[in-house]
Amino acid sequence: MTTRRFTSIVFSLLVGMGLAPDAWAQNYPNHRPITFVVPFAAGGLSDVPGRILAAEMQTRIGQTIVVENRPGASGMTGAQAVLRAEPDGYTLLVNALADVQNLHYLSVPYNPIKDFALIGMVADGPPVVLVVNAKLPYKSVADIVADAKANPNKVSFGTSGPATSPAIAVTQLNALAKTSIAQVPYRGSGPAAGAVVTGEVQGAFVFYSNARPLHEGGKVRALAVASPQRMPNWPEIPTMTELGFAGFDHRGFVGLAAPGKTPAPIVAFLNKHLNEAIKSAAFRQRVDPLGMTVPTDNTPEKFAEFMQREITRQAELAKLSGHTPIERKQ
Repeated sequence: MTTRRFTSIVFSLLVGMGLAPDAWAQNYPNHRPITFVVPFAAGGLSDVPGRILAAEMQTRIGQTIVVENRPGASGMTGAQAVLRAEPDGYTLLVNALADVQNLHYLSVPYNPIKDFALIGMVADGPPVVLVVNAKLPYKSVADIVADAKANPNKVSFGTSGPATSPAIAVTQLNALAKTSIAQVPYRGSGPAAGAVVTGEVQGAFVFYSNARPLHEGGKVRALAVASPQRMPNWPEIPTMTELGFAGFDHRGFVGLAAPGKTPAPIVAFLNKHLNEAIKSAAFRQRVDPLGMTVPTDNTPEKFAEFMQREITRQAELAKLSGHTPIERKQ
């Protein structure tokens, strides 16, 4: 019998005896590796900050933290794996915006707030960036909107696929500008950015990590960022909001969550060390280049409130695409 299996049996027995929450939490963490489940492939927008967090928390907790990628079903495969794990603080989910967006486009068999013990936000962002091919004459968002109106079948944007932030951003732009920019799906933000460079499409909303190197290399021209304020490390690029597109906010986020019924002392312990990690100079130095910002008031309750606001906001954005919120677990 493996140590993990034995521990699982003991935990179940303690739950049955009504002893698990206090008895287990007092000894946490107890010389066992903690697993961060990232529900997307390695190198993605949640994987990179998740690994940075794991390294920083590991030094503070004094416990090995292993990052395990469990991609599939738009993040639901990894999330369900965490839900099936024992609520003992040793299996945690690195959650992201997809947990919220999925509710409005897919049949999700769980509630991303109520079925988990939320620990806290890791980082906010990055926003998507509107880029165009640098050889084209578009110098502003107004230029490409004017061309799209004058030539309805001419302008197309690459996206990361249906129901992703870049695709939703194009839909919102069409709704606000009264244009009909076509969407061409690619297998991620990187390939969509590449399609702008080669001229397959005129523009795209792509993630900051894809946009900035190409902009600085003269391959694309960044016209605007989809965040409420200008990015501190890229202040020369205006926001869509200041250009007249109200409510144009398409940022990601990364958080940390445990299975539901995880004892409160364990959640508090993890929140404490999460906040210590993300406030460290080492963490900030590594996430700033990703275009991400670190939360200040970061409690499980505040994170739950943030996610609930995002659920409401994403529902409104889904309606622009002709979607209605799918009936989901409450």
